[in-house]
Amino acid sequence: MTISKILASTVLLGALSVFAPLTYAKTCELSIEGNDAMQFNHPTLAVAADCTEVKLTLKHSGKLPAQAMGHNWVLTETSVFQAVATAGMSAGLPNNYVPKDDARVIAHTKVIGGGQSDSVTFPVSKLKKGGDYTFFCSFPGHWSVMKGKLTFG
Repeated sequence: MTISKILASTVLLGALSVFAPLTYAKTCELSIEGNDAMQFNHPTLAVAADCTEVKLTLKHSGKLPAQAMGHNWVLTETSVFQAVATAGMSAGLPNNYVPKDDARVIAHTKVIGGGQSDSVTFPVSKLKKGGDYTFFCSFPGHWSVMKGKLTFG
């Protein structure tokens, strides 16, 4: 192969790489509501396999204030959710009833009251396809009934 053919091949390959598909981020948006009857409106949430991050929006559809009937959305592996929920009670409202810097917490929103909303965005790299995940409200007394399953993949 001559030098001119090698150079031409190199230039062509370089030009083609400009048009190669780029890896892109795909944010998948989920939403859920909590109400004054201590219920989420969805018992399950699903994250598609092609998502790179998740934006979860929690809306409080009730009327009561956060101090009386606050809700948040916390995601953990199912095997640790009760321990995290119990530890969250000690964390208190200033910490959104979530243990501070707890590695078991994958994502969480702040505690909100009636008419409010909050969002959290997290990478799916924190999830495993087919993993067992529970989301719940960690406001004291709520997590035993305000919980559901999140699936990925």
